Amino acid sequence: MKKLLTFALAATTMVGALAQDFPSRPITIVVPFAAGGPTDTVARQLAEAMRPHLGNASIVVENAAGAGGTIGAGRVARAAPDGHTLLVWHIGMASTASLYRRLPFNALQDFEYLGIINDVPMTLVGKPQLPANTYRDFENHIRANAGRLNLAHAGLGSASHICGLMWQHAMGLQQAMTTIPFGGTAPAMTALMGGQVDVMCDQTTNTTSQIEAGRIKAFAVTTAQRLNNHPSLRYYPTLQEMGLRNFNLTIWHGLYAPRGTPPAVAQRLNAAMRAALRDPTFIQRQNALGALVATDNRITPEGHRAFVTGQINQLRTVIEAAGQFAD
Repeated sequence: MKKLLTFALAATTMVGALAQDFPSRPITIVVPFAAGGPTDTVARQLAEAMRPHLGNASIVVENAAGAGGTIGAGRVARAAPDGHTLLVWHIGMASTASLYRRLPFNALQDFEYLGIINDVPMTLVGKPQLPANTYRDFENHIRANAGRLNLAHAGLGSASHICGLMWQHAMGLQQAMTTIPFGGTAPAMTALMGGQVDVMCDQTTNTTSQIEAGRIKAFAVTTAQRLNNHPSLRYYPTLQEMGLRNFNLTIWHGLYAPRGTPPAVAQRLNAAMRAALRDPTFIQRQNALGALVATDNRITPEGHRAFVTGQINQLRTVIEAAGQFAD
């Protein structure tokens, strides 16, 4: 018994020392998209807020764009599992499991889940020339012209793509709208403002300024409850209010490490992330983006993994029903 206690004490001491020594070099947060987008901004703000809770370690954000985020994610999955290479990714962690027939990683097996960072609401918007000003009029117009209208998105697996799929699935349209992929949010939004495309569903971070300027029309938000604290979007109904039962979609961002990262290191990273989520400056910056900082059980590794598992199952139904796959 004495030997067992001695061994347990030694093991505990080693785990504590490992966490204390971490990080031993700069930490890299990989963003699987180009610089300047919403995910990139979230990652950079998170890095700044986490740094004081990791001994003021250097945290570098690197962009590894391509293949709907799967290139950057695959890079992290193959990285040394020592906590010095991390991933910040959005709902793509769940959607790519069904969108891509072949992936360089397994979403549930190749990562340590460190916690959800935030939720970004989505808005259903249309070109300024649409003959509708309320969601009900908009829905009637869509149903009457579904086969003749088109829906823009920022590329396969993008937030706008997933939102468009889910909305059409919930609507139960007899004839789906024609989806038009663009090489990013900016060209899709430009086409919408110019009237070349009819409809888009995208993050508040991308749509709010255009809505407020009157360049596009807004009809609804995708959250379960109205955005009552938002200065301009609080006036728009939720899709649930308008009859799409249980429709609740946000573009969440999560923090990940390679599978096999020592538990003590993962715990320290989670603790630093949770401290960052309580930081008033970080919260203020996220609110300015239209993002809601996570505060529920999803900020724990267990809650994060359970949430993504549920999202994978939910999105698989929608994606398979649409029959839209990357390869």
